[in-house]
Amino acid sequence: MARKIKIDNAILKRRARKEQQRKKGQRAIRRFILIVCEGEKTEPNYFNAFKEDLPKGVLENYTIEIDGTGRNTLNMVEKAIRIRNTREKGHGRKYDQVWVVFDRDSFPAQQFNEAIRRAENESLRNAWSNEAFEIWYLLHFHFFQNGMSREDYKPLIERELSAKMASAFKYEKNMPEMYMLLKKYGDREQAISWAMALDQIFASRTDFSDHNPCTKVYLLVQELLKLKF
Repeated sequence: MARKIKIDNAILKRRARKEQQRKKGQRAIRRFILIVCEGEKTEPNYFNAFKEDLPKGVLENYTIEIDGTGRNTLNMVEKAIRIRNTREKGHGRKYDQVWVVFDRDSFPAQQFNEAIRRAENESLRNAWSNEAFEIWYLLHFHFFQNGMSREDYKPLIERELSAKMASAFKYEKNMPEMYMLLKKYGDREQAISWAMALDQIFASRTDFSDHNPCTKVYLLVQELLKLKF
């Protein structure tokens, strides 16, 4: 029978203290990110899939909350501010990053521009698109520089994915599988580069409602990718 080795009580206490310090250190480096989306499904579906695709270790150090409001532009930004303030008060800690994801669509230019400025004034990070979130999808395949309406996106997405998949693809808004389809058949790094190029075209202008096509979604995507390293 193996002889039991008795460990000195002082050693056990030191080990316990070190373990507590280690756990405190882990809690100290945890970061909190809030992503508030205009849509209830399209954008949350994409970012929830993105979140689930991150390496397992990432979510040990980061809490990523994703909300879909069903509000539009300025109303959505105001809702994001209330969500942030309420949760920060309830949790007793600040978010490290708060993002708002919304579209230009056909809303009045003044309302869209004011939503962007309101977000900036409240230290919210903008991930808006003009005209719609789907321009981010399209940039996974080609550089689109000419102005488009949101009605143009569906046939273009269908064309690009049908060609890549070698079978007819029908795009429907709110499709939960779009993140994985873009990952498999598109080029995310190229999408980031092309979105940056569009952003640079309008870099010196503040008439955001006329930045078409343009999307700031790449900024949020870049931040999420940084969590992997």
